Amino acid sequence: MSKAIDYLNPGLPRGLRRVTMPVVDATPATLAGYGKLVADPAECEVEIVPWPATGKRPIDPGTGDEGGTTEGVFVSEWRGDILYGSNEAVGGHYVLAYATDPQDAREDATHRPDRMLLWHANYHPDGGQLFFPLDNKPFYVPLSLPGDDITPEKFVCFRFDGRQGLYIHPNIWHEGVFTLEGTQRFFDKQGAVHARVSVEFAAEFGCLLEAPVVNRPAQ
Repeated sequence: MSKAIDYLNPGLPRGLRRVTMPVVDATPATLAGYGKLVADPAECEVEIVPWPATGKRPIDPGTGDEGGTTEGVFVSEWRGDILYGSNEAVGGHYVLAYATDPQDAREDATHRPDRMLLWHANYHPDGGQLFFPLDNKPFYVPLSLPGDDITPEKFVCFRFDGRQGLYIHPNIWHEGVFTLEGTQRFFDKQGAVHARVSVEFAAEFGCLLEAPVVNRPAQ
């Protein structure tokens, strides 16, 4: 049995190497395979994956996918050097990223974050997930394609202008949504079972994932 992860106190060591993620603008073409841009959350259907069969007999048709979805507000908030996330849909509270070495990060820091350092990611095998901005501000989402042979180098950081949301397919590696500064709210909708498979970059690879934070005006 894997050890429960302390999402608010990950206890990261000093001196972790950094793996830089490529940062690309989110478009229908760049998001192909990961998910899609969403203009209207009411028209976005969340995929639900049927419960897997554990033996030779199949799951009965029309069953195993009846858990439905859950929804709420996801808040992404920088407090000094620490980016916190809270997910009302599943009652989750997390440290999403840091703006400096985690050992030096301070909540009372007053400078604007110029980078994000990511220590963890996960995927949901039971369903897809929708993030739709309730505040019209740019945001970032790191993503990687399915596969438990995940490595830090497989992640791409997608940049959104805040006018559209993101829907990601089941099994896509991600870690919430990353506001560029201050506090930002998102409508979140996802599978109610909320199965989660994790990767901890510090523990498994001795690194953090890094991307610059650049607040560019919408085109």
